[in-house]
Amino acid sequence: MFTIIFGIIIFALGLVFIIFTEWLVRNFGRIDWAEAHLGVEGGTRIFYKILGLICLFLGLLMIFGLFGGIVFWIFGPLLPKQ
Repeated sequence: MFTIIFGIIIFALGLVFIIFTEWLVRNFGRIDWAEAHLGVEGGTRIFYKILGLICLFLGLLMIFGLFGGIVFWIFGPLLPKQ
């Protein structure tokens, strides 16, 4: 039950990042790294949109109970064999 609620919160945070990108840029300023590496103009906006999409994806994984399986699939080869 906790993972579903936490997944909904992460999903909602992703929506906020995507919908209110301009508000975030105005209130928190530009991110120098994003401006340098993601484009000449609007790199910070692209960064917020990508961060929002990642939050949406992770939130959906948590809501549907797939987060643990995906994490184990990605990081499983790094764990020692038993």
